[in-house]
Amino acid sequence: MISSAYHVAAKISSGSPVHVAWLGIAEPVLADIFAREGYDAIVFDGQHGLFDDNAMARGFATVSSIGVPVIGRIPVGNFALAARFLDLGATGVIAPMINSVEDARQFVSFTKFPPLGERSWGPARALALTGLAPQEYLKQANDFSLAIAMIETREAIAAVDDILAVPGIDGVFVGPSDLSITLSNGAAYDPMGAEVDSAFKHVLSRAKAAGKFCGAFAVSAARANELAKQGFQLITVSSDFVIIREAARTALATARGK
Repeated sequence: MISSAYHVAAKISSGSPVHVAWLGIAEPVLADIFAREGYDAIVFDGQHGLFDDNAMARGFATVSSIGVPVIGRIPVGNFALAARFLDLGATGVIAPMINSVEDARQFVSFTKFPPLGERSWGPARALALTGLAPQEYLKQANDFSLAIAMIETREAIAAVDDILAVPGIDGVFVGPSDLSITLSNGAAYDPMGAEVDSAFKHVLSRAKAAGKFCGAFAVSAARANELAKQGFQLITVSSDFVIIREAARTALATARGK
């Protein structure tokens, strides 16, 4: 039986929402804390987070050893790192700025074994974590290793049907921050704005039409609840930076009677 650290794909297939925490601080103890609080998966942010390769590997090991799934976000265009994340035991990879069919195909080529892609063989830790023999891992990995394309620009929204149609793209993930900036031509950071919300609903409808899942960064816990009700499935509740800052601010304000 495959470890529970690989159950994200199955949960999404069942139609259930997957609530994730988003980590950018390179501290295994922090990852351990979040992993024990009931999140369905932990996302490690390799794009804007503070992780070097060793910190990322330690974080993956800490979380997956608890039985909680790991998802990694790669830097823009660093598709080779996507394969390494899967080798280290990630159950999925989020790729930012997937704006075209060519971007999507290149992403798939590094995250899926033939015939879908050209992922190189080297899943040493993933084999240990799944408990699968090499032949069984090869047979099953394309199904439980998720390739998730971020939709966060005008170009990506225009091409979303074509991106979703690429074999090996399992789902899409809407990034509201960059989307708000690009939709306003750089004039506004407004991830909860009406234009962004409209784009969210459009991408969700196109994903459903394609028979694939749609996820999103929710900005707040209340927004995460709304998105789950709408049918989004891979939903970031919040990030470690935001949760820690808000908790620190609230505690101090309470102590000062404010």
